[in-house]
Amino acid sequence: MSNQDNLRRRQAARRQRQLAELQAHRRGDWRYYLRQTLNGGNALRLLGFAGVVVALVFIGQTIVAHLRDQMHAEVATANAQFIEADGQNLGDALSLDNLENTLIGFYLRVRQAELERAVDSEATALEPFTVTSGESATMVADRLLQAGFIADDGLFRLYMRYNGIDLSLEAGDFLLARSMTMPEIAEALQKARFIEVSVTIPEGLRAEEVADLLTEQNIMDGAAFLAAVRTTDLKLMGLTKTYPFLANRPPGASLEGFLFPDTYRLPARAKPADLIGRMLDNFAEKVTPELIAQGQARGQTLHELLTVAAIVERETPRLDERPIVASVYLNRVAKGMLLNADPTVQYAMGYQPATGQWWKSPVLLEEYQTVQSPYNTYLYPGLPPGPICSPGITAIEAVVAPATTDYLYFVATGDGGHVFAVTAEEHAANVRAYENRK
Repeated sequence: MSNQDNLRRRQAARRQRQLAELQAHRRGDWRYYLRQTLNGGNALRLLGFAGVVVALVFIGQTIVAHLRDQMHAEVATANAQFIEADGQNLGDALSLDNLENTLIGFYLRVRQAELERAVDSEATALEPFTVTSGESATMVADRLLQAGFIADDGLFRLYMRYNGIDLSLEAGDFLLARSMTMPEIAEALQKARFIEVSVTIPEGLRAEEVADLLTEQNIMDGAAFLAAVRTTDLKLMGLTKTYPFLANRPPGASLEGFLFPDTYRLPARAKPADLIGRMLDNFAEKVTPELIAQGQARGQTLHELLTVAAIVERETPRLDERPIVASVYLNRVAKGMLLNADPTVQYAMGYQPATGQWWKSPVLLEEYQTVQSPYNTYLYPGLPPGPICSPGITAIEAVVAPATTDYLYFVATGDGGHVFAVTAEEHAANVRAYENRK
């Protein structure tokens, strides 16, 4: 074979190798790259790269093992907090479902000191904080930051998310302090410690006075309370409970007289139904069915009994006089006489802007004859249309069991007491005597 033939064979073999290498390159054959690396003298570089890969794999396995151990410990502490849908503990193996929570837990461990650090360890005073309906955990955390209860809203959000608190936030009023740590604040938001307020409703106030008191003390909107008192349908104000003693009220009668005066504890920003429901419950407890039955035995409906009791409540603060005053009004009703009760005229006159009074005092003699109202018992016979205030239990008991007297008149002595008379002549003499002492 000639030298020229040998040359052609070598060239053909070289082209075949080049073609094979080109095809291997296009297929991504690792053997091609390895051969190229070795042929290029890069063996040391390859070994270095392989070492780095091995090191990264080892470090990754170490981190995964650490996270898995940590998660096992946290799961045990939290009483199997993370449970898969099939009931298997998520700590048994890492997965995409629990990896995020695991990493958050690891992050919170790293920042444990910040979680346990209060904004101001000396500020122990409790302050109100409100979570409104529909607020997200992000919104709550942001407001906590603005109010100065926490120093890092992002960290607090992660803590709530990790512990599932972000999904269970409920609206309410809570008490927090700047000396509380983030975990303590999160716990407080779960305990539903609602703020309560106390309000005292004195005996003898008319509904408008109660409404003013509620507004002044920032308990609730007094106008809304007054509107609820005047309704004839408890369901309209949000009360589902029924009260049998309200059943026999005259058509259109308000709740005046049934709102038992006492001290009540209410949730912050209470609604009218919150207070009215408590007042009616208290009335049912104090004005017992036996007491109502005693009044009915005397021929009085509960509404009539309360109407007289409200007048007695306004007439005298002296408990020993109340049964006697009650006897005077009941005697006059029995004889068909005008009651001539000053408090009913005051009630009819309403609010006096000039003096800031709900009960005008003194009432001039001519006003008794000019105030046109069915509540003016100087003009209209019988009982007024309803109670003029909320009487206390002593006034109610005085009407149920009045003193046995023939008295038809009385006049104030100026020291909180009264002097009583049977005849008009005796009464006129008493009036002259005590008017001269004033």
